[in-house]
Amino acid sequence: MDLSMLNPQQRLAAETLEGPVLILAGAGSGKTRALTCRVANLMDHGVPARSILALTFTNKAAREMKERIVRLVGDQAEDAWISTFHSTCARILRRDIEKLGYSRSFVIYDDDDQGAVIKEILKRLNIDEKFLPPKEIRAKISDAKNKLLSPDEWFAKSERDHRSQMLHDVFVEYETRLKALNALDFDDLLVKTLELLADHPPVLESYRARFQHVLVDEYQDTNYAQYMLVKLLTDRSRNLCVVGDDDQSIYGWRGADIRNILDFEKDYPDATVIKLEQNYRSTANILDAANQVIAHNAGRKEKALWTESGEGEPIKLFCAGDEREEAAWVADRIRQLGRQGESYGRTAVLYRTNAQSRVIEEMLMRSGIPYKVFGGQKFYDRKEIRDVVAYLRVIVNPADDVSLKRIINVPKRSIGDSTVQELVNHARENDMPLYSALSDIPDTLSSRPRKCVSDFFLLMTMLTALKEALPLSEFVKTLVEKTGLMEQYQREDTEESRARVENMQEFLGAVEEFARASENATLEEYLENVALVTDLDQQEDERGYVTLMTLHSAKGLEFPNVFMTGLEEGVFPSGRSLMDENRMEEERRLCYVGITRAQKRLFISRASQRMLYNQVNHNAPSRFLEEIPPRLLQDEWAEKKEAAFKGVPQSAPRRGGYGSGYGMRSTPAMADLGKPRLTLHGDALGIPGVQKGFAPSKARELASGAMQSLFRKGDRVMHRKFGEGQVVAVTGRGADARIQIEFTAYGVKEFSLSIAPIVKLEDDE
Repeated sequence: MDLSMLNPQQRLAAETLEGPVLILAGAGSGKTRALTCRVANLMDHGVPARSILALTFTNKAAREMKERIVRLVGDQAEDAWISTFHSTCARILRRDIEKLGYSRSFVIYDDDDQGAVIKEILKRLNIDEKFLPPKEIRAKISDAKNKLLSPDEWFAKSERDHRSQMLHDVFVEYETRLKALNALDFDDLLVKTLELLADHPPVLESYRARFQHVLVDEYQDTNYAQYMLVKLLTDRSRNLCVVGDDDQSIYGWRGADIRNILDFEKDYPDATVIKLEQNYRSTANILDAANQVIAHNAGRKEKALWTESGEGEPIKLFCAGDEREEAAWVADRIRQLGRQGESYGRTAVLYRTNAQSRVIEEMLMRSGIPYKVFGGQKFYDRKEIRDVVAYLRVIVNPADDVSLKRIINVPKRSIGDSTVQELVNHARENDMPLYSALSDIPDTLSSRPRKCVSDFFLLMTMLTALKEALPLSEFVKTLVEKTGLMEQYQREDTEESRARVENMQEFLGAVEEFARASENATLEEYLENVALVTDLDQQEDERGYVTLMTLHSAKGLEFPNVFMTGLEEGVFPSGRSLMDENRMEEERRLCYVGITRAQKRLFISRASQRMLYNQVNHNAPSRFLEEIPPRLLQDEWAEKKEAAFKGVPQSAPRRGGYGSGYGMRSTPAMADLGKPRLTLHGDALGIPGVQKGFAPSKARELASGAMQSLFRKGDRVMHRKFGEGQVVAVTGRGADARIQIEFTAYGVKEFSLSIAPIVKLEDDE
């Protein structure tokens, strides 16, 4: 087989066919090519395709791997088992699950099916869902199964309190119920396969004899159950090849165990270790930054990425005053890339948590930049946000039957579909809005649903009265509390529920921000603002979309232009990791993943002050930012501003630290701008005799006249405080001349031309 297209290390990986092999594949190092060539080379050396098992984590990865191998060796590759862990286990169980007391026609339950079974058990055990939410139970059971713990073993490791005892009892009932239903959940596919292989040696021996070579992709993401499955299958042949990158192990929160890859050589002392370190994705500066950051982790295999692609551009750095200025900078730089010929589809904006996307989304929409949220919904499309908005719409417009139907049983208040249908029928028969039927309850309803509907109507009546009595932000916060919208998720101890709580807190922050911007903001005005945001969300653009995503979602992807936002202590790294070294190392690996998504250009930003989850924090720069050597960073905003205002008197002191940004807070000097002071240097205007400080009126008129000829509608300008903007209009004459400028973060602002601290920017960027 021709392996000449591989580099020396990739070729070594493809040609080392016997014994345990660990391929440490750095980001962008061509691991998929090496892995597929290795499988093809096995077949070329006489290994039957049916004797090869290749395990992946996604169906897409498995499909792409098989397609590549077929292109290399032809249709004989079809006999190889190339699939995900769970698909492989399901295939094994379909053949022999009868030995465990199930029939081969077993069904596989998804999350909703599991939830229905758990709710049924809670009713039977008389356990309140509010005390023990089904989603929390499902998460705890899943975690236990991934660690191969039985209900009793799980309880022994728990806090062994009353709550743990109840969880244990539900777990026992759940296992019994699923077996009676001839059903497996997703985690059972692994657990039951291991049980089958461990308890029935002939079955294990048949698969050991069949699979002479086992390969595992993304080995750093395996959990304990997956580790044990691979170990069982390869104990005889010892022909195990695992491919992965410990520096990209970022899923510990969902069960992945980095020790599986770090301890591979302990499990297999005779293992061959091959490092793929040549990167084919990023520039040298980007790789240097990634290497410098990840080197601060203690728990890792030593390796260093390198490239022949050249040094590339320095990493652009920006320190904003707050999250809005940060988002405006991102939007401005994306537009600048567009002027350089870069399509939107070549750019990604990364952030640590979904809630951070709100301000970025709003700023991109204001700038007319189309975007898509990858791996998740847009902020205002998320269920928890739509629920709050639906409540607010009903308060403003009780005739909104669509919104009322959405929230009448959210959170659950025992108003089922049949009760809602009775109310709908009653409203239709009496030609009234559905809301009116809440107070004019039909006689056909029995006492319990009548009380539930009545209680809901009283709640809505109280909230309607509070709307008139409370300021906007306080009212929305009260509504979220009184309805229990946030509490329903706070009770659940899962990653999903915590994310929903954070999104709702971010929504409250958005309301407060809107209220601050308008002295007498009303709920009606805010809902109109939300409607405009969501309408803009639907716009399509043939030039492509900027991709917005969390850092976790970005793994495995690459973009020519990448923005990493929110590099602050408590944001990234997250607050939960600050006191836990293992979590901190995983956060640093996440930073490494983010940096190595960039091919040509990397932009990094932070904010000195950030409102997130409706809390304002003054955050220190992220330690990851400080781990990148200054030689790789360019505070391009500070440099650009310094060049633009060279020779122009300073109106306020510049902030120190990483980047000065244009988010300068108001200072006495800044507030003093309204006094008759010339802040544009006279030489720049070609006017002799203009001096700093109080200028004679004649000089001011000359200056204003010169500036009127300098600035035109559509010109791009820079303001010392507000950053880049576009001239909307120039009006008046002489000392009364005014200029209106639209800034991405601040909207339209008007200044006196004679004192405005602005300079015109060239159009050649």
